[in-house]
Amino acid sequence: MTSDDFAILRVAGRPVGRYATRPELPLGLSPRPYLHPVTTLAGTTVTELSPADHTHHLGVGVAVPDVEGHNFWGGRTYVRDRGPTELDNHGSQRHFGFQLRDPDGFVEELRWIAAPGELLRERRTVAATELTDTAWALDFTFSLTNVTKAPLSVGSPATNGRPGAAYGGFFWRARKEKAEPDVFTALAEGEETVHGRPADWLALAGADWTLVFAGATGTTRRDPWFVRTAEYPGVGSSLAHDARLPILPGETVVRRVVTVVADGRLGRDAAAALVRKAVNP
Repeated sequence: MTSDDFAILRVAGRPVGRYATRPELPLGLSPRPYLHPVTTLAGTTVTELSPADHTHHLGVGVAVPDVEGHNFWGGRTYVRDRGPTELDNHGSQRHFGFQLRDPDGFVEELRWIAAPGELLRERRTVAATELTDTAWALDFTFSLTNVTKAPLSVGSPATNGRPGAAYGGFFWRARKEKAEPDVFTALAEGEETVHGRPADWLALAGADWTLVFAGATGTTRRDPWFVRTAEYPGVGSSLAHDARLPILPGETVVRRVVTVVADGRLGRDAAAALVRKAVNP
């Protein structure tokens, strides 16, 4: 980690992720810090940055399409009875400083700014841990505190009238390949079956890599997964699935997702074993 503008994550001395803290991005993309590229231990990149299909998808990070009407996701806003609409309502997440910086992780403070000013203050903790000689884990915790004097609420296109589109929260835009990746949980497989449902863990398997996402707290595990494989490869957790998530003044919302990044295509047993090692070392 040699710059205030980015941090390099390392596992056993090998770089596995680059974290941009102050990216120069158009406001329409809802500028925010992100991890990209993220790689397996063998060097395979498993993230994408501003792909042509969704230029506001920025590797790995936290993105929310509706914080009291302000867009911290990027792109168009879903408006009830109108559909996706270009609005001048984008906010930005601004890096305020590192409380801790080590080769294997950091603790960061961010401020979520929109037209009214600062809405949320975030404490983000990121750590990289070696699991085996072919797998490592990215431990990602974010805590969002309402710093205004009024209640705020987090919404999604689903809570605004678009069924099946409850995205918003932790989000990982994965590598796009010729064939769409497989997706499965301990009990189900396929996008239609796993999307919009909670599961202790969920795996996305590409040509020669696998990502296994796990909620590491009870609250996080109750959030349904947002999953795309056919349109594009992406996985996130849904902060606002069935209803808006209220955040009272001074209240803090915390979520923790641990992601196993593995070389090769894992089956259920191997994925479950690595999750257990990553979440309960």
